[in-house]
Amino acid sequence: MRLLVVEDDARLADVLRRGLSEEGYAVDACGNGVEAILQATVTTYDVIVLDLMLPGKDGMAVCRELRVSGVKTPILMLTARDELDDVVKGLEAGADDYLTKPFAFRELRARLQSLIRRAAGAASPQIQAGDLVLDMVTRDVRRAGRRISLTNKEYQVLEYLIHNSGRVLSRSMIEEHVWGYDYDGLSNTVDVHITRLRRKLDRPGQPSIIETVRGAGYRLVDAES
Repeated sequence: MRLLVVEDDARLADVLRRGLSEEGYAVDACGNGVEAILQATVTTYDVIVLDLMLPGKDGMAVCRELRVSGVKTPILMLTARDELDDVVKGLEAGADDYLTKPFAFRELRARLQSLIRRAAGAASPQIQAGDLVLDMVTRDVRRAGRRISLTNKEYQVLEYLIHNSGRVLSRSMIEEHVWGYDYDGLSNTVDVHITRLRRKLDRPGQPSIIETVRGAGYRLVDAES
């Protein structure tokens, strides 16, 4: 799952980014409304955490503009104000939920999970490629009925691959999606995680579900039952 955190308080933004990353989310962050609109229109996110009070364009304006431009990503709006009028205006602008500062991190986590479940309600929360099944809500991964335990980053790499099943994803695309725009790309981290996934997912004597495309990257192929 990939989140965009839009918060001009650098300290709070850093706390949110680190905390959500530890929860297994891939997190991008920005501190103003103009940049938020740019990122949200060029990158697909699962949820946008949007502060109401922002420099340039405030959260209300950002929310309205994203909805007008066709961005349907669930938006959780943050604000230091708790007046009913602000809540109503935020929801009318297109926000899906509202959280008042200060808040407990576990409440933020619960709100995000609720939004993800709600968004998945329009379609199945499960993604399948052959006998490999991934549940986006519970993060349960099974192959041929066998439950597979993955680390947060392994899960994020697999989720990105299965969302793009059959499509070749370059190392830089995987790095950017899972580790973020500030990843230096100088290590073999992607290759290491692919190796670990193959070790956990594949069956002895059978071709790997993750195919290496020489000079291009990796792609997930449908696994046969």
